[in-house]
Amino acid sequence: MNLRVFIQNEAGSNQKHHHDEKTFEWKSVMDISRHYPFPYGFVVGTTADDGGNVDCFVITEEPLKTGQLIECQIAGLMEQFEDGQEDHNVLTTLPGTSVEIGPKVKEGLTEFVYAVFEQIEGTSIKVGQFLGVEDAEAYVAARSDPR
Repeated sequence: MNLRVFIQNEAGSNQKHHHDEKTFEWKSVMDISRHYPFPYGFVVGTTADDGGNVDCFVITEEPLKTGQLIECQIAGLMEQFEDGQEDHNVLTTLPGTSVEIGPKVKEGLTEFVYAVFEQIEGTSIKVGQFLGVEDAEAYVAARSDPR
């Protein structure tokens, strides 16, 4: 399953950009405590339980820029719970590439999430399991906007 992903935040940057996730209009930027380990954005044409789009990390070394709209293929799902609510991240790669969601990727993403959220008072965060492609596809399909 291929997805269209809007890149909000670049790998290596500690700037978190906020966009209207339905129109892509830029709203604001803020500094965070850690640099993004991978490009981060959202899956176009979805609505997550929090009302925004489904969140997404693109597991790549390619330099993707804020505002880019790219095609990706699903590689897995990172369970994440914010204040007890499901707020999972789909893990993707660029088409034609494969990546193992191994210990190094899992540890980097987990460390990033905990470090960033510890700076936000009153918010609790928990990283759950890392699941495979089938679980990620089902997660996205269940949150796809009607056409």
